Amino acid sequence: MTERNKCDRRVVVTGMGVISAIGTGLADFKKSLISGKSGVSLIDTFDTSGHSSKIAAQIRNFNPSDYMDFKAAKRMDRFAQFAVGAASMAVKDADLVINSSNENETGVYIGSGIGGLMTLETQHTILLERGAERVTPFLIPMIICNMAAAQVSIFTGAKGPVSTATTACAAGSNSIGDAFEIIKRGAATVMIAGGSEAAITPLGMAGFSNMNAMSSRNDEPEKASRPFDVDRDGFVMGEGSGVLVLEELEYALSREAKIYAELFGYGMSGEAFHMTALEETGANVIRCINNCLAEGEVNKSDIDYINAHGTSTPLNDVVESVAIKNCFGTYAEKLNISSTKSMHGHCLGAAGAIEAVATVLAVNNDFIPPTINLDNPDKNCGGLNFTPKVSMKKKVNFALSNSMGFGGHNVTIGFKKFTG
Repeated sequence: MTERNKCDRRVVVTGMGVISAIGTGLADFKKSLISGKSGVSLIDTFDTSGHSSKIAAQIRNFNPSDYMDFKAAKRMDRFAQFAVGAASMAVKDADLVINSSNENETGVYIGSGIGGLMTLETQHTILLERGAERVTPFLIPMIICNMAAAQVSIFTGAKGPVSTATTACAAGSNSIGDAFEIIKRGAATVMIAGGSEAAITPLGMAGFSNMNAMSSRNDEPEKASRPFDVDRDGFVMGEGSGVLVLEELEYALSREAKIYAELFGYGMSGEAFHMTALEETGANVIRCINNCLAEGEVNKSDIDYINAHGTSTPLNDVVESVAIKNCFGTYAEKLNISSTKSMHGHCLGAAGAIEAVATVLAVNNDFIPPTINLDNPDKNCGGLNFTPKVSMKKKVNFALSNSMGFGGHNVTIGFKKFTG
């Protein structure tokens, strides 16, 4: 990690919101993480007869009107609706009032890997069947990836830095990490940060399936996402949003906000290797983890838990496991590791944000979420403790969350107990 000036501003998590296939809201989400619930089922929103993968971690019973009026919802793609919903929960959970006293110091950073794919598909069909004049004039602002952050800014009134990461499956983690750095350097006092995605569509499913990236365990949907298991056959698509309210510590204390955890570090690295695959030695993932630890001046022996990227794809799981083992050495055997994707699926640009919520809950509540469906651990994954099948109680003082995006975007973010 290159030397750079470090600002000593500390950043804490004061609110969280989540919309996922295993729970909307912190209480339901936490309960599902502890119980090891699967959110995967057969897709019932479109005809999958021509698809090799017919399963996904769908969000059911989502009602946009719980968070916005009908007119606003009609002008948003599902991914932006998710973001507004999760952000609304997070701001409420933080007991944060945004007004003229703090609106210019409050920003938004919401990532998305794909954006408004559902709207794009629907409107393309209208173009072909009904003509160009029938395409909605809201097409462009509904499909562009930045619109989740923009809509959250509009709905909350946050006028500070507003931006978007589009680093594929690392977008949610990049957004949280970038928001962390924005606060550290003094460009904002509060950031509403996370990721959102809604790509369970015919085109989205076909694209990933035809890459041979997705599970086709259609006869056992709840068992299909099985990270680190020898019988894994690909990831299961998920959808949803995770949003954290990050605050500069002194500001949080001044308003007597509850504090879930402190964000201590943000590491990044590039693969410079392949459009979709990780370089097999895991050296770049190791650099990423080390960069995160170095920023927070945290020792490897301090880490209690790692929320792994753990996609349930053959190569990714092996490379990440090898990287963790080589990075932590003999201490790796003392770590608890798990992939919550085994429960809520791979939520693409929202994955890192939803997993950040899970990681903060683990730190705040001293438990390790399980890797469900881990019946036969793959020996190539290094014999690590992936917390198979059931959650466990454990003191979690320091935790990491890993994300890796297509194109070679590696991200690690680190959380620790707030101790004053």
